[in-house]
Amino acid sequence: MALEGLFFYFVAFMITGGVYAILCLALNVQWGMGGLFNAGIAGFYAVGAYTSAILTAAASDKHLGGFELPVPLGLAGACVTAGFAGWLVAKICVRLKSDYLAIASIGIAEILRLVIVNEAWLTNGSLGVSNIPRPFDGVVQGRPADLVLLVVVWLVVAAVWAFCNRLHDSPWGRALRAIRDNEAAAEAVGKDVERFRVQTFVIGCALMGLAGALTAHYFKFLSPTATEPLVISFLTWVMLMAGGSGNTKGAVAGALGVWAIWSLTEIVTNRLPPDGATRSSYIRMLLVGLLLQVVLQRYRQGLFPERPPPVPYEK
Repeated sequence: MALEGLFFYFVAFMITGGVYAILCLALNVQWGMGGLFNAGIAGFYAVGAYTSAILTAAASDKHLGGFELPVPLGLAGACVTAGFAGWLVAKICVRLKSDYLAIASIGIAEILRLVIVNEAWLTNGSLGVSNIPRPFDGVVQGRPADLVLLVVVWLVVAAVWAFCNRLHDSPWGRALRAIRDNEAAAEAVGKDVERFRVQTFVIGCALMGLAGALTAHYFKFLSPTATEPLVISFLTWVMLMAGGSGNTKGAVAGALGVWAIWSLTEIVTNRLPPDGATRSSYIRMLLVGLLLQVVLQRYRQGLFPERPPPVPYEK
């Protein structure tokens, strides 16, 4: 019985780790490839989560919804809505330099979160959305459903990883990295810098929305507490920096590694006295921050540094 519980704890760990892997791959497109400092990850994650929940949940008089669409359509809708939100933000903010873009993205993400909390007709406010279906909900029930969801999540991770690798190696990706490294030189040779940046921001936000949607279907319930910046934006940035910005392997490895530390420290902090337990999230944040410092002192570019572009073969 203990082994079974440990096994399903590992399943739950890998499902959430897969969601964070998608978030890290999305941020890697924006920051690792495009140099765009998006500090508002939680906002686009929330847009995707609520979009898929509303599209697929059962009818309710407490919030917008009742469409009961298939889960794949909910995931697609999450990508489209989060990508559209990213496009609106990018058209306003993408010309800003990295520190100003970070401030602007935090502000806009908080606006999105406040809309979710306060517009009860849309999202049921702080009470959240329930009865969110999982993939193959009518076929598999109980704990085996977690195994099915694990497979679905990691199939999505594999697809996103392949897509990001394709972007990295494509002429579009090479042009994007040229803009990141030397914007003036890229513009001088005719690259439309603003268009590339908008495209990069939209792609990253769409993938963040996809990660949010998978979380909603995993828990089958969604409330504003699931979109806290501490456990979404902060952790995703730490994961990418520790794993290696600009490298898809680093994004996935950093997501799993930091999530393992965050999960294990929860077991420890839950055993603290009541006063310590109430401060557990801040203690864990401190530990994760210290881990990041240790890693970056030893590996300045993360565990998996950005791989150099292939050298063309010359005869």
